[in-house]
Order: sequence, then structure tokens, then C-alpha cells
Amino acid sequence: MPAEEATKRGSPFHIGELAKRTGRTVHAIRWYETQGLVPGVARDEGGRRLYVELHVDWLDLMERLRRTGMSIAEMREYTALALHGKTTLRERRDMLAAHRERVNETIAEWKRALSLVERKIDFYDEWMASGHRPPLVAAEPLPAPRKRGSGATRR
Repeated sequence: MPAEEATKRGSPFHIGELAKRTGRTVHAIRWYETQGLVPGVARDEGGRRLYVELHVDWLDLMERLRRTGMSIAEMREYTALALHGKTTLRERRDMLAAHRERVNETIAEWKRALSLVERKIDFYDEWMASGHRPPLVAAEPLPAPRKRGSGATRR
């Protein structure tokens, strides 16, 4: 969001207030900014950063994208696309759809891993309860490693 647009949307506030509203530290917010992931930050007469409510939502999005494994480079690209407004809606949508697919694949992998951990816990519970080592249960085979560049396109 361009700086002039950001200041038109709600009363501006400083970084301490943004930290309070988002639950992030001032240091974390500044890190996101230095990475080019917080667009439209205006400055007051004293040079202090000014934020608006849109920055609260934007930081939440960036944090969730990061936690779900989107690279900083992809997040920068997404942010740059957002700065271009409506003309990049399709690109942003496609980028998020590809990311969603990767997240779903990761969730499936983690569920398979969790299933093995749960079976191992059951194995130890049975062993401790019976006093005898139970037979081993075979783990599900691991899926073939994903190749970068195949399937959904990474941006």
C-alpha cells in the first residue's frame, strides 16, 4: 500500500502501538520492514514511523506466511505485487494458491510423521503395561522427496 494511501486509512500510530496491537516486538517489526515486507509506512515530522490499522493485518499475514514456510523472497515478491494494486490480483491469488498447496503437502507429511510417533508411544505403553516387548509395527513408507520446480510453480 502506498504511504499516502496508508495514512488515509485510520488514525496513524507509532511502532510501540503497532507492537502492542500485533503482539510482536518492536525489533521484529523493524526486521519485517528491513526485509521489505511492510509497505506504506509513512513518517511524521520527527521522522518516526507512522502505521495504520492496515499494517496490523499486513503483519499478521506476513507472520502467517512465514510460519507456513513461505520464503522471504516470495514474501517480498508478494509485497511488491500488492504495491501494484488491482493489476496484480491474479498473480497474488495464484501465488497464494501455490503456497496453500505446499502447506497442505507439509501438513500431510507432518500427519504421517505424527502417526509414527503415536504408534511408538503406544508401543512403549503396551511394553510397560505388559512387561514384554511387543512386536514392532512397520512404519508407513516415506513418500518420494519433492523436486523443486515440479508441480506447483514456486515464485
